[in-house]
Amino acid sequence: MATYDAHMNEVTPGGFPLRLENCSIERTLGVVGEKWTFLVLREAFAGVRRFADMQLATGAPRQVLSARLTRLVEAGLLRKVPYREPGQRQRDEYRLTQMGLDLYPILVSLMQWGDRYLSDGEGPPVLLTHRDCGAPIGQYFRCAEGHEVAGPRQVTALPGPGLRAAPALPPAGASAEVTS
Repeated sequence: MATYDAHMNEVTPGGFPLRLENCSIERTLGVVGEKWTFLVLREAFAGVRRFADMQLATGAPRQVLSARLTRLVEAGLLRKVPYREPGQRQRDEYRLTQMGLDLYPILVSLMQWGDRYLSDGEGPPVLLTHRDCGAPIGQYFRCAEGHEVAGPRQVTALPGPGLRAAPALPPAGASAEVTS
């Protein structure tokens, strides 16, 4: 049964507040939670580095692509590397940082979910294989002991050391008291 503390939000049966102040999923979506961002990352993982090539591959409007690239550089997922074609002005390529490379499993998961539930019946448009042996790539959850975890019903979420509950919200229909 959920408990309620007047100084905290309502909590779940596992002891978590219903709203976290510092949710990692919310923070991540603040950086990557937008269609064009994922398409830019898709192209970066495919080796596309230059603005014009990225625009052609994603179909993003110029201003949108420019804003997304700027945001990904500011967030530390991409870095700019200058280059110059003969007779041209200096331009920048966009390369993944380690922080950006660490998002690869998320993109693969999104792709595999789309292949499973949103395909047009002809099969996946892209197959990922292991470069060394050619076997298909699959993603699996494993615990630190090496056990395969089949899904969310086999996972227990526990409060971590950085957990912070968001300030309590007044009950629906109640007016919040403001003090100065």
